[in-house]
Amino acid sequence: MSRPVVFDLFHTLVQGADEERDRVVGEMAVMVGVAPAELVAAYHATWRDRLVRWDVEETIRILAGRLGGTPTDEQVTRAGEHRRALARRVLDSVSTATLDVLDALRGDEHPLALISNATSDTAEAWPRSPLAQRFDVAVFSCDVGLAKPDPAIYQLAAERLGVGPAECVFVGDGADGELAGAAAVGMTVFRTTEHNDTDPSWGGPVFATLGALPAILREPFTAIGPSAAHAGHRTA
Repeated sequence: MSRPVVFDLFHTLVQGADEERDRVVGEMAVMVGVAPAELVAAYHATWRDRLVRWDVEETIRILAGRLGGTPTDEQVTRAGEHRRALARRVLDSVSTATLDVLDALRGDEHPLALISNATSDTAEAWPRSPLAQRFDVAVFSCDVGLAKPDPAIYQLAAERLGVGPAECVFVGDGADGELAGAAAVGMTVFRTTEHNDTDPSWGGPVFATLGALPAILREPFTAIGPSAAHAGHRTA
């Protein structure tokens, strides 16, 4: 079996759409009767809770309530669908080039896994996305109550692939300390800057486009080796 490859999602396989996310949350605020700028700020401040604890509707109710809003069920449902529509758009925005890379890796018999720090709207949209059929395993923080860089989320993905973490390659942009987390459990780590130069201080291998990956992984294991870098951090 070729080496399993574990991917990050946002800013690795698809754009993170950060500005669009803020715009959509501002529009949701109008739907539930709170100040747009305040709801956007509240979303940013509660990102960890949203990644591992709250679903879409819980998030809307909790944050609107904290801001003095009392949205009806209908308003919450409408705002929730607005958020879900964004998740579908983001996943559907994956480029043909990226899908071709994944197909090439599968053609080389690499099992593929995803580990994503993501809210429930993304996990719900995933099964119908062009990406889903290309992955053997998908681990979302909102589903498992764990988030990168917790070692347990990498170990869980490897376990679901039926391998040890040290047998896996991890590919990500570097948000949330994910590169250091992957290296800490023994994964070979590659940083991609195709969508965002998130963690320029990371000292390990880096490539500008995912298109370079299939050829790199065709090299003998000793040529690419385990990552020599063991530290990374989330940049502002």
